[in-house]
Amino acid sequence: MYTNQEIGQLGEKLAKRFLEEREYEIICQNFKSKGGEIDLIVKDKEETIVFVEVKTRTSLIFGTPSEAVGETKVDHILKTAKYFLHSNEIRNSNIRFDVIEVFICKGRYRVNHIKQIM
Repeated sequence: MYTNQEIGQLGEKLAKRFLEEREYEIICQNFKSKGGEIDLIVKDKEETIVFVEVKTRTSLIFGTPSEAVGETKVDHILKTAKYFLHSNEIRNSNIRFDVIEVFICKGRYRVNHIKQIM
C-alpha cells in the first residue's frame, strides 16, 4: 500500500514523462511560494508558458482528479503563477493553466490532459 504522498509523486513523474513525450519543455517542477505550489511549469511548442496542476487518483470514489481543483486551489495557483512570472521577469508571454489527471489502478495508469482550465 502506498501513501497519498507516494501516489502523488508517482502521478507527477508520469505527468512529466507524458509532457516530455509531447515535446513540452520542463521549466520547473514543484515551484513554491508563500501563496502555494505549482506542480509543473512547462513551455509548449508555441512558446506558451503552461502552469500544470497534477492530480492523481487510484479510484473515483471521491470524484475525478480534476474535481479536486476547487476555488481555493485555483486561487493558490494564480497567486503562485503571478509570483513566478514576476520573479523571473517574464512579461508579454502567452500563459495557460492546465490540469493533468493521472488514474492509477492495478499497476496500470492513464493520463488525461485538460487544457485551459481557467
